[in-house]
Amino acid sequence: MGIFQEQLLEGKIILVTGGGTGLGLAMGSRFLELGAKLAICGRREEILRQAAAGLEKRNGSPVFYKTCDVRDPEQVRELVEAVERHYGGVDVLVNNAAGNFISPTERLSPRAVDAVLGIVLHGTFYMTLEVGKRWVEQKRKGVMLNIVTTYALTGSGYVAPSAAAKAGVLALTRSLAVEWAPYGIRQAAIAPGVFPTEGAGSRLSPTPELEAKMMARLPLGRTGSPGELADLAAFLVSDAAAYINGEVITVDGAEWLRGAGQFNDLAELSREEWDRLTELTRKGK
Repeated sequence: MGIFQEQLLEGKIILVTGGGTGLGLAMGSRFLELGAKLAICGRREEILRQAAAGLEKRNGSPVFYKTCDVRDPEQVRELVEAVERHYGGVDVLVNNAAGNFISPTERLSPRAVDAVLGIVLHGTFYMTLEVGKRWVEQKRKGVMLNIVTTYALTGSGYVAPSAAAKAGVLALTRSLAVEWAPYGIRQAAIAPGVFPTEGAGSRLSPTPELEAKMMARLPLGRTGSPGELADLAAFLVSDAAAYINGEVITVDGAEWLRGAGQFNDLAELSREEWDRLTELTRKGK
């Protein structure tokens, strides 16, 4: 469904980390459809090559790609310099690269913790600094969009490193929204709920039983589609959202609200159980 003007992002140079797969790939495709110039990065060159070829075939626009481990500041610098040489600059940075897995926290090693914090928190910070410093020096306005998660606000068991890292990214988003606004640099974040992707799905819902339990938590009875998140991202990085700064938009079909409500698990009661509870309540009065 076309809900935007076809050239909403005309001429904007957008760099997406983790852009070769999953939600990063979906966002990149939407940006291209709306007239943007796209650069993607990731750690695996073959994945990036295939993604760029597919995007070019689908949208008819060339895509720049380069390998980059966002945990390495030197590789981050080389990436941004390469994008600037190719396109002449960067207008939008989408910090999407992430890593996560489920585990009881007491089973984690320092290396496992570092694997998540390194990509999510340090990688996002390194990319933000590299691009942001250039924008300030160049007096160039820009937009940074960070992909966080709903439990960045609440925390969550069994994904403690991810929760801590994403909370840090959210704090960074809100901090720079104020600090860098005078430079014309805007910040926004998206907190997705369940948007199944091939890689993340196998790590976070490894069994059918666990997947069924997670699905039962969704008030709308379904997961999100990549296109729904991509449309939100396109709006937030566009000039139409020019007064949205420092805000995080939750897109999860009310999943986290269901978990927050004290009595929300009553949704599991049958009609007969409700009839019996109603009768008991009346007798109590």
